[in-house]
Amino acid sequence: MALICVSWCVKEIKFTGVYEGEMWFKHHDKWKDKNCTPSSGDIIFFDWKQNGYPDHVGVVEKVEDRKIYTIEGNSSDEVREKSYSLNYKAIQGYGIQITK
Repeated sequence: MALICVSWCVKEIKFTGVYEGEMWFKHHDKWKDKNCTPSSGDIIFFDWKQNGYPDHVGVVEKVEDRKIYTIEGNSSDEVREKSYSLNYKAIQGYGIQITK
């Protein structure tokens, strides 16, 4: 189900790369910074290199006990469920769920 959601988001916002996706969310006032608590369905952006540019995205599945649970593609060539602390240093921010 999460992959369908990500595919829909990519189709809807038409971003071709992670950076373009972040810019789309910011331009449309659909961005939360890394200090906010995300909601299920938000798109999580990561900056692995800590250089201000996002490198990877996933979908927030849930937030529980100060942990963010995600579903991510292209994680060692697999789709995986992963978890991170809310203050994980590589989190760049969140694209808010798109509703019509």
